[in-house]
Amino acid sequence: MEDSPMLTLHQGPAAFGIGNISPFCLKLESYLRMASIPYTAKAADYGKAPKGKIPFIEEDGAFLGDSQLIIEHLKRKHGDPLDAKLSAEDIAKGHLVRRVLEDSLYWHIVHERWVSQEGWQVYKPIFEALFPPVVGKLVVPLIRRGLTKALHTQGLGRHRPEERLEMGKADVSAVAAVLRDKPFLLGDNPTSFDAALYAFIVSILAFPVDSPLRKYTREQQNLVRHCERFQQRFFAKGQP
Repeated sequence: MEDSPMLTLHQGPAAFGIGNISPFCLKLESYLRMASIPYTAKAADYGKAPKGKIPFIEEDGAFLGDSQLIIEHLKRKHGDPLDAKLSAEDIAKGHLVRRVLEDSLYWHIVHERWVSQEGWQVYKPIFEALFPPVVGKLVVPLIRRGLTKALHTQGLGRHRPEERLEMGKADVSAVAAVLRDKPFLLGDNPTSFDAALYAFIVSILAFPVDSPLRKYTREQQNLVRHCERFQQRFFAKGQP
């Protein structure tokens, strides 16, 4: 990569032995590495986030938010070395898998970290460290309350633990069934959809609370191997 990249990636911190606590941040950084787009990464200032969330990028003096909108922008600006040759069917398949990961399985990750008492005891000090000491003690409980309410509004927070687990297992099983024994989601070569697959599955595997959903995900050996393969290929050398 170049010494002075023009793109700055604003994101959360690393944790649990993976590149970011946020699967959306990890997805975007994965894509940047896969597409060989030069960048620097820095801790996000939420005051600059155009959509009030992370990740976001700064490129040529402009800010852009939302991981998927950013990826589509990068494809237009820097070319599309990963997906340009995919068939319409493969793009549709990848899109459906990404939606399952981002719009369904994601909420299970939120519940495991923010609502589950065991998960919260692990996640709380990491998240509090993002704020000044006094501020963190005041703000983080409010964020937790807001996310608990969001889970109830979304629907997952209304279900019994055994119902939530079956829903999460169904998502994981569906993704594993699409991957099968292929090296990457759509075949021998990685695509942008593998960035999402890696980011969300490894966020479950790496979180150091051995919940029933994590145990089930670890049993899907093709997903475990995909994460290991992806991490070795794109993150073995650490930061760019």
